[in-house]
Amino acid sequence: MAFQVDGKLHKIFDTEQKSEKFRAREFVIEIAEGNYPQMIKFQLTQDKCELIDDYAEGANITVHFDLRGREWNERYFTNLNAWRIENAGASQAAPAGDVSDNDYPELNNKAPADFSDDIPF
Repeated sequence: MAFQVDGKLHKIFDTEQKSEKFRAREFVIEIAEGNYPQMIKFQLTQDKCELIDDYAEGANITVHFDLRGREWNERYFTNLNAWRIENAGASQAAPAGDVSDNDYPELNNKAPADFSDDIPF
């Protein structure tokens, strides 16, 4: 499941080497909701740990994340696993990796399809 949320970057933690092959980094954003601001902690893993380096505490950011949950010894854990971070408001533009009409100019020269006689009844 992919989600996104806007907030103010509150705290950035150092990257931790959890095992020989796994590293993680956490950060907290503040979301102004109602009378009480919410402090939400996210996790970056592996090659995503550096995504937060381009931002300073106090910056308004948009965090794209997935919900992750697991069970261990009859205890349940939930992580908010961030996979993209951008300046707040930047998500209004086309996300990186999306295809635009300009990526394939040879397709722009075709006439629009005529579907007026495509109705099956």
